[in-house]
Amino acid sequence: MKIVLNNIIDRDHSKPILLDHYHVPSQTKLPVVIFAHGYKGFKDWGAWELMGKAFANAGFCFIKFNFSHNGGTINNPLDFSDLESFGYNNYSKEVQDLNDVINWSVSSLSEIIDTTSINILGHSRAGGITTIVASQNKIVKKLVTLASVSDYKSRFLNGEALLKWKNDGVFYVKNGRTQQEMPHYYQFFEDYIQNEEKLSIKNAALKLKIPHLIIHGASDETVMIHEGHQLHQWSKKSELVVIREANHTLGARHPWKSIYLPQHLRQAVQCCINFYKK
Repeated sequence: MKIVLNNIIDRDHSKPILLDHYHVPSQTKLPVVIFAHGYKGFKDWGAWELMGKAFANAGFCFIKFNFSHNGGTINNPLDFSDLESFGYNNYSKEVQDLNDVINWSVSSLSEIIDTTSINILGHSRAGGITTIVASQNKIVKKLVTLASVSDYKSRFLNGEALLKWKNDGVFYVKNGRTQQEMPHYYQFFEDYIQNEEKLSIKNAALKLKIPHLIIHGASDETVMIHEGHQLHQWSKKSELVVIREANHTLGARHPWKSIYLPQHLRQAVQCCINFYKK
């Protein structure tokens, strides 16, 4: 297996993007799976590396990347050494990041990949980002959303808390694992309101014309399963797979020390592979 880690996509007017790609050398060009991590996530979190190897062994070129404002840096991509950048993240930037990764893949990996078979996979918050991109970017052929949210607006502060956020300019969320106080600047909400129609997951799902697999854990404690059912209702060419007893990360955690995927994530990956190969 060929593994290229921490490749850098330099961009003229935006922060660089760090990505990895995995594939087993082949005489034929490979279909692609591009994976986008969720909130407070990063490409090297938990069992994502094992997931990448599973896709590569199944005949795909697998790409995973860090969103440019996820709080990591080029030199320190693990965890959150750049909280200022994290605070200035927003959904529009993540949509642009994913489109740039798709474009980079087509231009830079054309000797390896089948550029007519670009598939995307998003976990949690990035399920919404991948849905939005898939509804707009005609190069995407299939979409999988994993434990995906179905709405962004309802997750913002409201009432007095929203007014306080506006007045203060920032609010903080504690990361239970790292114990960091992670900032969200008010621009996050302003950007959403200014681009609400384009950033509506419902609008995007209703526009989807490609096959869409929705995977959700029955015991997801972070994103309730009814959000998976909502996506399934809106996305006309969707399938819904509910994994019994699975939580939000499908059994994975960080750090992940086993050489094997957790059972529920292994089930999800196999569902993805079957779906992408159909």
